[in-house]
Order: sequence, then structure tokens, then C-alpha cells
Amino acid sequence: MATSGQAIDLRSLRAADEGEIVAANRANRAYHAPFVTPCTDAEGFAQWLGVVSQDTNETMIARTPDGAIVGVFNLSQIAHGNFCSAYLGYHGYAETARRGLMTRALRQTVRYAFDTLGLHRIEANIQPDNARSIALVARGGFRKEGYSPRYLKIGGEWRDHERWAITVEDLAR
Repeated sequence: MATSGQAIDLRSLRAADEGEIVAANRANRAYHAPFVTPCTDAEGFAQWLGVVSQDTNETMIARTPDGAIVGVFNLSQIAHGNFCSAYLGYHGYAETARRGLMTRALRQTVRYAFDTLGLHRIEANIQPDNARSIALVARGGFRKEGYSPRYLKIGGEWRDHERWAITVEDLAR
């Protein structure tokens, strides 16, 4: 069983991850609801993989050393040049929750975005009622920047979101 003292393995999503990710998402429907609805079948995985495999995305799976899935992190709309920014989306799993593993995985994802991808800023948009997600980004050093009414359509409804962000300078503090 994973503990909070263990390292996190962060690697790119692959097509071969389909079975395990789909099974984990199915088993965690109640844990994810109503904030995120990750793919729960082969067709949904194929569609998702098609989107996250584009050049402007980087999707990673976080695992414990014993192979348990901690979470999935997606940096999307990656832009370089004067913007050097991306949006961050993620979801975790109940089986590895409450051990500090998502916090560690988030910090590794942020480090990867800044150090490897050369980004300057990462923004996460979170529904105001998603206390777990807000607590995660706050632990990860993100700051609340604003509020966006009817920002994103989830489950067929336009939902408000809080805007949280971190810059490379925030890590130096």
C-alpha cells in the first residue's frame, strides 16, 4: 500500500493505459461526481486520447512505486512565445486519497511544466464547491485570482469556476 513518504512516478499517458484508466474511472464515478466525468469506456478513452495527444497538450499519469494510480494531470492549450502558459486539469482516485500523493504529484507536474516545458504560468479553473480540488491547488502554491461565472460546461450545465494560478516566480518564494 502506498504511503505519503513514497516517490511519485509521473509519465506520459499511453494508449496501453486504456484498460486500467477506464476501470479506475468506472470505480470512482461517485468520487469524481459532480465535478469531472472522465472516460468510462473504450470509445471515451479513444476520444480523450485523441484530444490530449495533440501538440498543445501534455497528459501524465501519476503512480506510486508499487503501481497504484494516484491521478491524471493534463496541461492543455500549452502556449510558448510571450504567453508561456497552460491550463491544468486533473483528477485523483479514492484508493490513494488522503496520503499527500496528489499534492506531491501536482508539485511534480508544476515543476515539469516550468523546468521541462519552459512555461511561466499555469492556470487551474475549479468549481467553487469542489473543496478537495481547491485545497489541492492551495497546497501546491497556487493563488486565487478570480471568479468566472458560467465558465465551463460540465454534465450538460454551464458552471461557475474559481481561477487559480501559479507562476515560476511563485516557486522561488
